[in-house]
Amino acid sequence: MVLLTTEFSAGELAGMLIGVILGAIILGAIIGFFITRAMVKKQLKDNPPVTEKQIRAMYMSMGRKPSESDIKKTMRAMQQAKK
Repeated sequence: MVLLTTEFSAGELAGMLIGVILGAIILGAIIGFFITRAMVKKQLKDNPPVTEKQIRAMYMSMGRKPSESDIKKTMRAMQQAKK
């Protein structure tokens, strides 16, 4: 059995430690970015944002002819509800 008995000076040890910590932070940020991106894509696929066209269809299905002000009012209400 061979043991590595390399001795490092305090400066070398501190430099390696800082390098490992910075490497771990950068790697974590990259992995976190891709995981978050995948989750956001999945959320948008499962729950797409509501469009004015969909609101028009909703009003028409209720038997009402929607005016432009009705549609804008509904869109504003939905934006306020998200906050």
